[in-house]
Amino acid sequence: MLTSQSARALLLITTAGLAVLAPPMDLLARSRRPPVAEAPPPPPPPPAGLSDRFVTDAAAYQAYIERAGGVSPAFNSGAGVADGLRTVAAYEPRALIRGAVAYGAVAALAAPTFVAAVRATATSDDNRRIMLGYLLGDPNYATTFAGSEIAAGLAKEAISSGGARLVAAGKVIKASAYSVQHQAWSKEPVVDPSGRLSAVEAAASNGLESAADHEAPLRSAAGGGTPLPISAAAEKTPYGPLVLRALQLAAIAALGEAGEEAYGRLNAATPDADSEACLHMVRLNLNQCLAVAKPHYEDIFCMGQHAMADTGACLVKSSMVEIAPPPAPYVAPVEKPKAAPTTHKKRRRRH
Repeated sequence: MLTSQSARALLLITTAGLAVLAPPMDLLARSRRPPVAEAPPPPPPPPAGLSDRFVTDAAAYQAYIERAGGVSPAFNSGAGVADGLRTVAAYEPRALIRGAVAYGAVAALAAPTFVAAVRATATSDDNRRIMLGYLLGDPNYATTFAGSEIAAGLAKEAISSGGARLVAAGKVIKASAYSVQHQAWSKEPVVDPSGRLSAVEAAASNGLESAADHEAPLRSAAGGGTPLPISAAAEKTPYGPLVLRALQLAAIAALGEAGEEAYGRLNAATPDADSEACLHMVRLNLNQCLAVAKPHYEDIFCMGQHAMADTGACLVKSSMVEIAPPPAPYVAPVEKPKAAPTTHKKRRRRH
């Protein structure tokens, strides 16, 4: 039999063992708590891309450059000259600027690093709204993202190459104003000068002619599909006004916010005052040139110089690209006629 002292000792040992084996009460309480649910990751921004109105502007610009730059200098009638005039003069300055900016933005969206950097910063709906406000308020904000120099280079090439094409084609048309003068029809006076001038002015009254057949490839390129066939080196700041606006629009498109609201806010004011002033001066010079032109070959000169070359120069200048001056024409040296030898007659002395 256990003595009372032995029984107490056994009880203490048993109790201590149970205490060691039993988990703490707070551990039991914690084990009964439900697991804490982790917050889901923020939703990605809406898909990148441009709204239909931006795509329509870009397509109209692309088609205009193709039509105007493709006018043939092989004129053979006054009617052909009139058709060419209406083709190259069919733009309104603001519409041409909007189209150039939208087309440049489509090109800029082919810079994957830039697009990814913009989208990675939009970590929440609030961030995206704040970024959109910054971009709408100051286009320079678009230059702070990685890859912006590559995107700007693509936009610059897209806009300036179209302007350069018009400049080059305009020089060819202007030269034909001289070569065509051996054809009798070119020296005949324009039948209805005032009507011809009115037709040219009316051609620009509706902005740019829409080009639905150009829209699908541009819409796809803006959304990450096959990019435009444009390549360019990275371009460091500062940027020309049209290039900077194109980069701004590309950043907004990368956020998935290039919708109707952005279209209205970007185009509510003058997109670029200097570019618009340049194009308005071109229109004024074209109209003045046509007002004094009489034979058809003078209309060809007005077309090549003002409607084409000067228009293209405005686009190139707004992209901060220098146009190389044309080489000086070769002039064959003219030999001076040799002076006839002089004969000196001796005077007879009088004695």
